Amino acid sequence: MQFVEELVVDEFLPTVRSLLAGELRDRGLTQSEVATVLGISQSAVSKYAHGDVATNDRIAADERVDSLVDELGAGLAAGDITPVQALIEIEVLIRELETGGDLLAQLHEEAVPELADHGSSFRVHDPENDRRTSERVLSSLRRGLRILENASGFAGLIPAVGSNLVACTPDASNIDDVAGVPGRIFDVKGKATVPADPEFGVSEHVATVLLSARRHGATAEAAINVRYDADVLAELEEHGHETAEFDESDDVGSSVGAAIDDHPDATVLYQTGGPGIEPLIYLLGPDAEAVADDVRSLL
Repeated sequence: MQFVEELVVDEFLPTVRSLLAGELRDRGLTQSEVATVLGISQSAVSKYAHGDVATNDRIAADERVDSLVDELGAGLAAGDITPVQALIEIEVLIRELETGGDLLAQLHEEAVPELADHGSSFRVHDPENDRRTSERVLSSLRRGLRILENASGFAGLIPAVGSNLVACTPDASNIDDVAGVPGRIFDVKGKATVPADPEFGVSEHVATVLLSARRHGATAEAAINVRYDADVLAELEEHGHETAEFDESDDVGSSVGAAIDDHPDATVLYQTGGPGIEPLIYLLGPDAEAVADDVRSLL
């Protein structure tokens, strides 16, 4: 009898630690520094470096593992990512790889072939687990926020009311299904400042825009608001975005819905403001990282 958690401990974690230790050493960290960052002993780092720890080739060859190791290696070496944040990102990837048909699920079913033949309605590796879906949304949102925090010049696009990068679950129906930054993102002395880790149910305005667009046929699962500027709008159009104007009113949802009805392919919504209302641009996209990349392309 083998639990999938044993496979994670015995094969996944040694493989990822080995890859990450190598990545950090390649980026100039000493053996002692690598040990501190990874929370392991220097002797363990030495074993990883000399190939004395068994690793799983299929895990090491997975593109998502490789991409995450590269991202975390760069962030940890530069100090942009804390060890706790790295741990969270690895945990999220583990949950993703454990879902039905994915890498860890495959390895587990190969180790325990009886699982595949089990006739029960209970599924050990359930891809529709709500918690895993929420974790994936938050993970994507954290990566998008890091892109924005590290994007030189982003602070200049933050409106007076602040920006918020939000992302929702695939079946989102209300604000509680949309994650965002508590308190919004603000420009503090020319630097974009994210005051807290993203949570579900903390954004109202940007979440309302995203949900309203989705109710009228948009497929976007993420959005951000930035200050309105005619040149920014023109540049977004040059990058291939279709834009649509809506009226900022007491019923934002209806105004956004009408704009999407008239421009079903719109990925940029904007309103030019009014008395006491700041003009804003809203970018929509498939996920938080894609939206953050769209913003970065403007800088």
